[in-house]
Formats: sequence, C-alpha cells, structure tokens
Amino acid sequence: MFNPTRSPVRKSVIAGNWKMYKTQTEAAEFLQGFLPLLEETPGDREVVLCVPFTDLEILSRSLHGSSVRLGAQNVHWEPAGAYTGEISAPMLTELAVRYVIIGHSERRQYFGETDETVNKRIRATQSAGLVPILCVGETKQQRDRGETESLICQQIEAGLIGVDQGNLVIAYEPIWAIGTGDTCECNEANRVIGLIRSRLNNPNVPIQYGGSVKPDNIDEIMSQPEIDGALVGGASLQPESFARIVNYQAI
Repeated sequence: MFNPTRSPVRKSVIAGNWKMYKTQTEAAEFLQGFLPLLEETPGDREVVLCVPFTDLEILSRSLHGSSVRLGAQNVHWEPAGAYTGEISAPMLTELAVRYVIIGHSERRQYFGETDETVNKRIRATQSAGLVPILCVGETKQQRDRGETESLICQQIEAGLIGVDQGNLVIAYEPIWAIGTGDTCECNEANRVIGLIRSRLNNPNVPIQYGGSVKPDNIDEIMSQPEIDGALVGGASLQPESFARIVNYQAI
C-alpha cells in the first residue's frame, strides 16, 4: 500500500540484517519459505537480504531472477591486499551483491570501526558500483546527555566526505533500541531522520529506521513521512515475520 505522505521520488528499502546467523542449509530453507510470500509485494519496494559472507554464494544463485537483492554486512576499503579475514568489493560484485551495510553499531562497538574507516568503506563500495547502507545512531548514555543531534550530524558529515549521495542508503539505528525490544517512538525516529535529511545535499536519499523493528510496529513506522524503509535484525530471521514487514501497510 503506497503511503501518499512520502515523496514519490524516494524508494522504500526494506533490508534484513542476519548478522552472524544461518548456515548455508538454513539460508536455503529460509528462502523456500520466504520467496512465495512476496508474490503480492508492491514493486516500488526494494527488498534486501544482508547475510554472512558464507551465505552469499548460495543466495546469489537462489535469488537470481527474483526481486530480492543481495547484501553483505561489511567490506574492506582496498580491492586486494594482505588483510587477513577481510573481504573486498570485487569479491562481492562477483557474487552479484548489490548492497553493503557500512558502520553498523556492532562493527563500531566490537571491531573498532571509526567514522574515518566508515567513509573509506563507503567510497570503496561506491567505486565498485555497490550501494552502501550507512548506519548511524546514538547510545542511551549519549541520548540522555542530549548529544543525539550533534553525534548524528558528526557521523553524517564524516561518513559522507567524497561520497556520491545519489547512490546511498542511510539507516538511523538508535543503539539503545537494537535487539532490546525498546523501539524508538515513531515520531521521534521521524524527527531524527528528518534532521539527517536536512544535512544531505540530496533530499531523495532513502533513510531507513532500524532498532527492534517487528511485524506489529512496521505499519506505524512506515507511516512516518521521513522514513523510507527499515533495517531489520532479529525479525528478518524468520520467513513469515520478515515477509510481514516487507508487506507492510502504511496507516
């Protein structure tokens, strides 16, 4: 159901982030249950599965000819080199990957990601013809100190240096709402996403909300005029729940 309050120029992008879940066998089983549930999904919605590196090849083959796009969860900024354990953009393009999550809070928190390395990864992603999904967001402590706006603006400004805003998705993920069941109030998420949009050169960049997105709150989330999609964690692991999110009906 098309939401008439959202700009018709901006596309809706619903992406599932599987994080470190699903073997190849489990990924194949997921698709068997998921793809049939998309037969009536509106064509103006971009559906993306961002999966572990080990699942990329089997999903690339299985999704060929479908409307679902394939995404990775990270990428290195160099096309090749002595970077043990890393994956380059050319390796992803070879597998028909279309999207790459960059700067997720878990990468920032556990693996030393910085605004500088986020920017380098985004530019490398775009150079390879891929679409980066830039993640930004604040912790509970930062929000309580009144730092949400300044932090988000800093992440946007630093992350987008030299970046083509015509080939970009941004995800606002308040860290305190990720995996906690504590979803940011829809009007507040809409306000912050509006702030993000005001800092962009291109107002038509799709901006997602992420953070405890579930089947029972997706309709309200997608009714907000500034929100163009969702980056979904745990609820993307089950075919039925993710299909309900993809097939949202804006209120």
